[in-house]
Amino acid sequence: MTGRDLRSELRPPSPLRGWVWWLPLVAVVVDLAAEFIVRGREPVSFMLIAVPPLAAATRGPRGTAMSAVVCLGLQMWMAARRPGHFDEQHHVAVYVATTLIGIASVALARQRERTRQHLIRANSVAEAMQRTLLRPVPRRLGPVRAAAFYEAGEGGTLVGGDLYDVCETPFGVRAIIGDVRGKGLDAVQTVAAVLGSFRVSAHEWESLSSLAERLELSIARNSPAGDAGDPELFVTALVLEFPADGGEVRVVDRGHPPPLAVGPDGARRLATAPGLPLGLGALTPDGVEATVHVLRPSEVLVLHTDGVSEARDTDGVFYPVQERLGERFTGERAPDPETVVSFVRTDSERWAATESDSDDRAVLALTLAAPGRGITARADRA
Repeated sequence: MTGRDLRSELRPPSPLRGWVWWLPLVAVVVDLAAEFIVRGREPVSFMLIAVPPLAAATRGPRGTAMSAVVCLGLQMWMAARRPGHFDEQHHVAVYVATTLIGIASVALARQRERTRQHLIRANSVAEAMQRTLLRPVPRRLGPVRAAAFYEAGEGGTLVGGDLYDVCETPFGVRAIIGDVRGKGLDAVQTVAAVLGSFRVSAHEWESLSSLAERLELSIARNSPAGDAGDPELFVTALVLEFPADGGEVRVVDRGHPPPLAVGPDGARRLATAPGLPLGLGALTPDGVEATVHVLRPSEVLVLHTDGVSEARDTDGVFYPVQERLGERFTGERAPDPETVVSFVRTDSERWAATESDSDDRAVLALTLAAPGRGITARADRA
């Protein structure tokens, strides 16, 4: 979404779109109708005092000032229809009240315009931050086709604690998906640290396990700590590699939900050698194993965060990602990543009973465009 799109969305509602826009006109029409019904026997012009505040809710300062002037003129005209009432003290009090409320309404309309412009700028900055942190995933990198979806759990925000990225390196196509513990600015700062390190280190470290350790180091150096940050900060993550010389995928699991392979034969969960999340690696002296799988081109590798798998229905049942993917794509020939991501997004939204407690959701789908060599798996020390 561009700044122009944001301005369009935040523009005051047009007459055809917002019923609130019509309220000032409706109030004037109702007041005029009442005036002709009572035929000037009763003062009804006082109702026009409410028109300028209603106009301030949808119109700018000029439109609000115009509504105040029109209402003041109508009040004087209605009073003049009754002999001796034009300068009667009660009517003069109504004129003064309409003028003062009109001035206040113009000030409110000006403040609303300033707030709207500030919101446009704030959303533009948030959009730029999201595009910087979670860049659009290219549809194809080398032998890999990709698609992704992300949605922040906190309403009104664009960036949260989930992360993903895909890049082409001298060692093949590498990808990451992760979930930062916690929310808020600390989580966003950690996302920036991990993704920034991945985008540099993925091109430098041949070992996938060494790459994961480098990401852990970036958390220690660049994420909030001490009194200003979360002392229990960690990131669950999957780091993957599609070597350029074969149809394999290598996976380093740092405490994240394992990937799913979806194809005509259904959905299956790939075995991994899970280690501690990034940020907690110092608690274990052993290295992390990279599990290697050979996939068919007809299979799509689906990576997701727990915001997807922990969505609950009305009975409190978690969203069964593997089962739902199997039901949808069993028997379908070579599903594409875009279709898989779109299905998980819409299906998990329908499954969730409420959005009030929703978590960040991220889905990354990857598939090999080159022919594979069957389905096998083994564990190697990376």
